[in-house]
Amino acid sequence: MLSYIVRRLIFIVPTLFGIMVINFAIVQFAPGGPVEQIIARIQGNAVEATVRFGGGSGGDTAGQGPQAAVSTQGFESKYRGARGLPPDLVAEIEQMVGFDKPPLERFFLMVGNYLTFDFGNSFFRDRAVIDLVIERLPVSITIGLWSTLFAYLISIPLGLAKAVRDGTKFDVWTSAVVIVGNAIPSFLFAILLIVLFAGGSYWNWFPLRGLTSDDWESLSTVDKVVDYLWHIALPVTAMVIGGYAQLTVLTKNSFLDQIKQQYVTTARAKGLTANRVLYGHVFRNAMLIVIAGFPGAFVSILFGSALFIEIIFSLEGLGLLGFEATISRDYAVIFATLWVFSLLGLVIRLVTDLTYVLVDPRIDFEARGG
Repeated sequence: MLSYIVRRLIFIVPTLFGIMVINFAIVQFAPGGPVEQIIARIQGNAVEATVRFGGGSGGDTAGQGPQAAVSTQGFESKYRGARGLPPDLVAEIEQMVGFDKPPLERFFLMVGNYLTFDFGNSFFRDRAVIDLVIERLPVSITIGLWSTLFAYLISIPLGLAKAVRDGTKFDVWTSAVVIVGNAIPSFLFAILLIVLFAGGSYWNWFPLRGLTSDDWESLSTVDKVVDYLWHIALPVTAMVIGGYAQLTVLTKNSFLDQIKQQYVTTARAKGLTANRVLYGHVFRNAMLIVIAGFPGAFVSILFGSALFIEIIFSLEGLGLLGFEATISRDYAVIFATLWVFSLLGLVIRLVTDLTYVLVDPRIDFEARGG
């Protein structure tokens, strides 16, 4: 088992490297980098840096103000919107955001810094990126844990009921509900919940955005807890609806597999009641694989739903931070969030495999070649 763990830990390194190579290449070709964002702000036209696509000519002159008339004496910049700015200023901006170096040098410098979790400073927030990540990460993890917990609280009894009533009308109708939950993305459920319950066209029962109310600091401890639960009700509900389906199917199949085992037949032959067999023998064995899958379910719910849910409900988590950084082309924050999400996902996947082995010693990853 130790050799398997070592192989997986070693494999994390090239996996992270490959992820960063792909993301770095994609971001480099994306229009409107941080240099152009700063230039656009100087020129008074922040929209220009986000509409830099081939064939467009409006970005050259529109909205640049009086500075566009300043002569640069033949200076031609590679950045759209830089007309009218002194070359020295453009060079200073490049140096400030690290774009004065070749892309390959920037990449390896970034990887070297990331090995020590040195993410640098945000281009536009005037703060260390690691501070932003530490501030936002607990929000994403908390929402993900709440969603995973409630998904299990729904999936386990529902999967058990479906297994006991396998083939009945109850099983058929609940299977249709499970299919709908699996087919529709959680962000669509989030939008529907907002329309219905957060000041849309129907009821205004829940807040539209944020994790706490404006007067949260003045509330008592009990009121703070109630206020927090009130704010996360809709986001967690949307994530649970989008994430309970696979857990329900896993629970049902696990129970059906155990019900067919020889020890169940033996227990029934001894005269044990159906409930004693189900809850005293089948439940314990069937739940091993379900409980062991908790870390994997957490990763699936967190990565599959957190980004869109945080954006829709304006939750100050890591997903919203990455989205805002993408809009402003804040590369330092973009790569930091990608790095943290990737590392977190790989580590939790390893924890999931180890949990399976702990709850079921019959599983041998080494025999499968890791």
